[in-house]
Amino acid sequence: MLKKILLLSFAVLFYLTNCKNDSKTNEPTPAPNPPAQPDINDTYGFGVLKKLKGIWNGPVTSSTPLGGYPEWIVDFRPISENQISAKNELDTLNDIFMSFFIAKYNNQYKVAFRNGGSFNAMKRVSYFLADSVSENGSNCFYRFSEIIKGKKKAYTEVIFRADSLYILSYTNKYNTLTSAAPHMSWSAKLQDSLSCQAAVTNFAFPKNSLTKDFSNTFTSQTEAVYYSTSGPPTGDPYPETAQPYLGQTTATYNYAATYTPVSTKKVFLVITTQPLFSGFNFNSASLKTRSRYVFLSASSASYTFKYMHPGTYYYYAFYDNDGNKTINSGDWISTANTSFTLGAQATTTTNTQINFTIP
Repeated sequence: MLKKILLLSFAVLFYLTNCKNDSKTNEPTPAPNPPAQPDINDTYGFGVLKKLKGIWNGPVTSSTPLGGYPEWIVDFRPISENQISAKNELDTLNDIFMSFFIAKYNNQYKVAFRNGGSFNAMKRVSYFLADSVSENGSNCFYRFSEIIKGKKKAYTEVIFRADSLYILSYTNKYNTLTSAAPHMSWSAKLQDSLSCQAAVTNFAFPKNSLTKDFSNTFTSQTEAVYYSTSGPPTGDPYPETAQPYLGQTTATYNYAATYTPVSTKKVFLVITTQPLFSGFNFNSASLKTRSRYVFLSASSASYTFKYMHPGTYYYYAFYDNDGNKTINSGDWISTANTSFTLGAQATTTTNTQINFTIP
């Protein structure tokens, strides 16, 4: 039974392929922009902060060399009373940090979207502001456009329908196009709404209060985008290192004495908020609580998950013994529910042992 469940549950974690997202994104009639005399209690786009909370999972379609993949898991939680964020890694060269917060710009209060990360180790950070909002019960539309050049440079649509979330991004591909073209689309379902509750309660989230005053931030700049070939981009007005509340966890693993890995193969590290095993019984429902994960070379014995939400977690490692990027019979896994707790702005370590061969 363990073999069957593992085959069904973990196959999609390793098989990367293009996926089709057929959601429609026609923009509804937007609500009016905030008045000229600003009132932070009327922050434009404030509702998106309430709706993003939780762990979401769904397929990605992308025009980048990474292509599409069947699962992208994003754990959105508050990191202050007026900000919500999520950090994700694919591997050691590709990651993303998304953050939504309240900003002041051009004498108006709006929700800002910070989208930054590494692509093949090249770093880029972009800043957007809400410029189109339509809220109708569970059906809501939010568009965020690049702060200086606006929609023609880049924009992101965030759409909610019942328990579904759609994020669609558009870019003019480093100013090579006259208008923004589709870049990435993600169609996700809400998996878990409990993991974020401690942070929601801690901050009484969300509140109409100011995160960043951008009134004079982008003066004389041609675009609100920052690039770097190594290290954090210069001039970033709200770098990841300045994000509040978040901590980091260094996850290590080793092999039981009877297991000898091949360095060219892959290991997959997974962190959940609920345990995956009850004895030797696999809890497939706990897969919905996956919060962070990364692919590593089997020669890499550790990885540091940065900008991680405080909380209690469970940690697992999987070795792709046959190299087919699918966890199946003959592959190795850790079966212990290795738990750890990360505090606010704290650092911690955790270790597990790969000790079981899937029959």
